[in-house]
This record gives sequence, structure tokens and C-alpha cells, in this order.
Amino acid sequence: MKILVDTHIFLWMLSCPEKLDKKRLYELEFPGNEVFLSAISIAELVIKSSIGKLSIDFDPLEMARGMQVEILDFSGTHAMKLAQLPLHHKDPFDRMIIAQAVSDRLNLMSDDSKFLNYNCPIL
Repeated sequence: MKILVDTHIFLWMLSCPEKLDKKRLYELEFPGNEVFLSAISIAELVIKSSIGKLSIDFDPLEMARGMQVEILDFSGTHAMKLAQLPLHHKDPFDRMIIAQAVSDRLNLMSDDSKFLNYNCPIL
């Protein structure tokens, strides 16, 4: 299974794994699954850190690589998918992550209930 983790799930993986239920931990650790982090999540972390909304004292790219989480680039195809998404979610970072999951047919791991309104599997 291919899993795209939402930004908060990535942060929980790093610092609060106890917030992840057993099913999610199993899916993240299962050797046959591929786990992805969107480049949009990296941008979100860096932007929120630079404006003081979030304090990060680590390199998100380095941490993802160390956890064997693959970075998923955001492409023009992903950007075009945004035009087709209904406006259930107004957060631009989340909408871009949803567009990637829908476009690439990935399972999206998130606790954000608004993600359930989109046509992609939510873990």
C-alpha cells in the first residue's frame, strides 16, 4: 500500500508516536507499504516556522529520509487537480496534499475530518 501522511501525522511520527493508534502504526511500519511525505508538508513546516506559528528545531528532509519516508514532489498535474476538488477544505496546504493523494491514488493518513469529504481513501 502507498500511504501519503498529512503534515501532523509526520510530526506525530517524529515526536508523539503515542498519538498514532495501533492500526496506523502497523501500516506505517509494515515493510510492504511505501510511506510518502509531500513536499507541500515540508513547505508548510518551513513557512509556519518562519512566521512563528510553529517551532521546529530539525531538518524535515533529513528526518524524513532517516525514517525512510519518501518525499513526493508537487507537480503541475497535482496543481491542475486542485481545480477539480470541491471546496470542502479551505486550507491551501491540505488541499494540495489531497490533490496529490487523489491524483496518485494514494491512501491518505490524516486526523482531519474534512479529508473524508474527498474521493480518496483515508487511514
